Amino acid sequence: MGRQMVEYLTLGSTGMEVSEVCLGTWKFGANSPTGSEIVTEAQSLSILDAAWAEGINFIDTANVYGSGGRSEEYIGKWLTGKDREDFVVASKVFFALSGRQHVGLSRKIVLAEIEGTLDRLGTDYLDIYYIHGWHDPSPLEETLSALNDLVHRGKVHYLGVSNFASWQLVLANEICKSRGWAPVSVIQPRYNAVDHVPYTVDPSEMALPDLFDACRYMDVAVCSYSPLAEGFLTGKYKRDADGNTIKPDGSRGSMSESYGEFPERWWHVLGEVEAVADEVGATATQVAVRWVSRLPGLTSVPIIGATSVEQLNETLRYVDLTLSDEQHQRISDAGSLQELSPHAYTYT
Repeated sequence: MGRQMVEYLTLGSTGMEVSEVCLGTWKFGANSPTGSEIVTEAQSLSILDAAWAEGINFIDTANVYGSGGRSEEYIGKWLTGKDREDFVVASKVFFALSGRQHVGLSRKIVLAEIEGTLDRLGTDYLDIYYIHGWHDPSPLEETLSALNDLVHRGKVHYLGVSNFASWQLVLANEICKSRGWAPVSVIQPRYNAVDHVPYTVDPSEMALPDLFDACRYMDVAVCSYSPLAEGFLTGKYKRDADGNTIKPDGSRGSMSESYGEFPERWWHVLGEVEAVADEVGATATQVAVRWVSRLPGLTSVPIIGATSVEQLNETLRYVDLTLSDEQHQRISDAGSLQELSPHAYTYT
């Protein structure tokens, strides 16, 4: 199976052209439990180089990715000397790196955090600015008003939300429509084959079986994170003869007591993903990401992360794959055999 460059598509109703895959950078500059960086600055720059060499122009980050905003800083260093117009850069606001209030979506926090983000990225504007999660104490209309001001000031091109429930997304766009403000054009939910339906995880875990219907109604593009269920769908976790999970060294499961007791349904989905992988001559990783990329009637751009160039290149081979309707449906059916179980991991 030979490699091909990624293709480009129009991101929902924005008219903006993006690569069919988005590079996620939440591990850039992040600290491991031992205090070392999971992905160092040098490794981050190499991964960005490799992604751009494959044609990936879509980069996702947030002000809290990497300790003290290091993810944004590393991306900013990499962008230096490049044509900024070649790239679509997205970041987020919800957590605050400045001031005494560490979480919130008030006008004060939104306007302060955008300045920090732009400074770390070394750019005058963001292509997409996401609300990172729902915040009950912050009036939604105030948040959207502040974001609309940023659009009109040229500091943000398009607005997005992450971890919003269906009704929250609809409410946000109804407010924007009634006020003549810039709409929410992109949503970032957690979505993968074992979840089966999109989820919101901040502030609480909630299955959203109707979210994609709401997105179709409003022509909101979908950029799904965690397409591999935090590594489970790579196939690296196995079970011994007694049914106990074998957690490889360095995996999330080996570093977290709360991650590793996977529901039986997850193993059933993984078995189907691996069976399809054997049929098409690919890896479970590639099949799982290809499954996520297919959302009828919607722009669907999976967000993939990597801790090395080799891992990035291996995952990217998914763009060469074509799953038949029957193969895609088998994986879907495996995920819907039982009522949704409690998740084995939570967002932190």
